[in-house]
Amino acid sequence: MEAAIEMLLYASGHALAAWAWMMEHLVYINLALSVVIVFFQRRDPKAVWTWLLALYFVPIFGFFLYLLLCQDYHKNKMFRVKEVEDRLWYSVKAQEEADLNRKIWFADPDYKEYEKLAKYNLETSGAVLTRDNQVEIFTDGVEKFDDLIQEMKKARQYIHIQYYIIKNDQVFRNMMPVLKEKAAQGVEVRILCDGMGGRFMPKRVWKDLIKSGVQVREFFPAFLGRLQLRVNYRNHRKIVVIDGKVGYVGGFNIGREYISQDPKFGYWRDTHLKIRGSAVYSLQIRFALDWNYAAGENLFKDGWYFGLDQQEKETEGKKQTVEAQIISSGPDASNRQIRNNYLHLFQEAKDHIYIQTPYFVPDDAVLSALKMAAESGVDVRLMIPCKPDHPFVYWASYSYVGDLLAVGARCYVYKEGFLHAKAVMADGLVCSCGTANMDIRSFELNFEVNATIFDRETTRQMEKAFLTDLKDHCQEVTKERYEKRSMGIRVKEQCSRLLSPLL
Repeated sequence: MEAAIEMLLYASGHALAAWAWMMEHLVYINLALSVVIVFFQRRDPKAVWTWLLALYFVPIFGFFLYLLLCQDYHKNKMFRVKEVEDRLWYSVKAQEEADLNRKIWFADPDYKEYEKLAKYNLETSGAVLTRDNQVEIFTDGVEKFDDLIQEMKKARQYIHIQYYIIKNDQVFRNMMPVLKEKAAQGVEVRILCDGMGGRFMPKRVWKDLIKSGVQVREFFPAFLGRLQLRVNYRNHRKIVVIDGKVGYVGGFNIGREYISQDPKFGYWRDTHLKIRGSAVYSLQIRFALDWNYAAGENLFKDGWYFGLDQQEKETEGKKQTVEAQIISSGPDASNRQIRNNYLHLFQEAKDHIYIQTPYFVPDDAVLSALKMAAESGVDVRLMIPCKPDHPFVYWASYSYVGDLLAVGARCYVYKEGFLHAKAVMADGLVCSCGTANMDIRSFELNFEVNATIFDRETTRQMEKAFLTDLKDHCQEVTKERYEKRSMGIRVKEQCSRLLSPLL
């Protein structure tokens, strides 16, 4: 016993000596760690200064936080295989479609200015411009999930499901019997969920589905139970593809709050698209790339998943003339594709720009483009929620609202419940809708997917929904009202804005 106590005292003495040495040399240790942050990563200068500030206020521990949240040091290794696969497949599709698309992009002369955007999307990410689509818009979760379940019941070949968040509540429980039944009928059912977004799903539920023949995978699964070593780089995409005939993409995840059943949020206002036509195959390619990476499977070996056998599409007697491109972005790509699409829409707008987003934390380029548009006489209108689900992001968003108000833009807060829609509409001609928020995290760190739609009728429907929200469910944040905000709100704004590169 005495020997054990002596050893313990000896070890404690060494630990105290090490701690004392660390405290004595803290300035030099922090300086060395600062060099790592500044010179070993090619990051935005604002983000670097933010991390240096964190290191100053929380010595040493701030650096470990940096390692946890900013893992660019091994990003290339993480995504090398995935990026090669992306580029190989996209280059093949681009080669097949380029000649046809370059002969005639848009017959309508009003879309002449958008040819550059369509070409950019094709050349940089292989986003084929499809012309034979039909688009239906959902703004209510109950209607969207009812429609999705009905389409699942019709499936004959496969159901591919990808969501950032899947919760074990009534929404998913309504789906499970259909998925099990379809798997029993021989339909291929695959579910891909983000490891962070699905962290509260009980393992027994996944095991039950797998036992029924459903294939389940997690994108960046947790380590040792629920320990998430990669907090960043979340797969934020929401895609469903059924038999290559119908696809869904938008803002709704799977959970009771998305059908307005969570009292914390109240009514949940979102936007989701249902697509029929060739753009569905673009969604399928996106799903396959993510599935292959997460599951180690190669879905590209079967061409029929992607319409290569010219499967007949369901039209339901409706004319399909909507032109669309499916745009993806993420930390595995060299271009910030979705952000650059937003930039182009803002720069080309001549009459108006309408934006709905739950988080408005733009980078300098996006903010400058919106300010220039407003100063040029374009009617710029931004709609954000009136309540936060992430307080720091909310107050950072509110600070950027002040920047827009200063140049004549009009800003509104949605009062009916929680606004989660991610949509941009320009001049009644073009709209972009999908999973990407108007923030730096969506632009640079998350895996996202949007549909850029070149169609008057679809854009008109989305603008109509926007204007209805504005009239019936919003309160305008005037410049006068904004300037009268309390000192407490001003402090929250400034502190959150300092953290905006990390949000």
